[in-house]
Amino acid sequence: MEHQDALTIPRFPSLLARTLRYLPLAPVSLALTRLTQNMAKQNAAMFRRLGAHDHACFLLDPTDLPVTLCLEPRGGHPKVSLHRHPPAADARIAGPLAALIGLVHGAYDGDALFFSRDLVIEGDTAAALALRNAVDDAELDLSAEVEALSGPFAQPLHKLIELAERRTGVALTRHEEDFLW
Repeated sequence: MEHQDALTIPRFPSLLARTLRYLPLAPVSLALTRLTQNMAKQNAAMFRRLGAHDHACFLLDPTDLPVTLCLEPRGGHPKVSLHRHPPAADARIAGPLAALIGLVHGAYDGDALFFSRDLVIEGDTAAALALRNAVDDAELDLSAEVEALSGPFAQPLHKLIELAERRTGVALTRHEEDFLW
């Protein structure tokens, strides 16, 4: 991928975003909680790194989607819930979905996104910084985590993720050559 200064952050297609308004959120919340709990088992240090913020509520707000995600680390026993109306949270991190995913995969520099106003942080900035540092240190690959939970569908899913990444320009996996810091 190119350096982010020359990169336009992809936006989630508005037609697909509109369909999310009708998606039942409970099953997606359960799936994301399971994924996050599996990540907690594999990366326990990530949640310990949150320190005093390990019980904070983080609102992840993909600005190109009609839903928000509430991440509650709960001392290493995380819960994720989706909401159509954002709940109260200790910290809000907002930006396009591609930017939020790219931050997790190391494809974007969080400071550069913040200063370019592609990323907005509100509330407890110390908690948001702790989350950022914990995620950075864990070097997560969300696609690999999803594939690990998909059993016999892992290989076809991997191919689908590769295709989606090529077509959309969204950093759906972690690539060592993408690191900007």
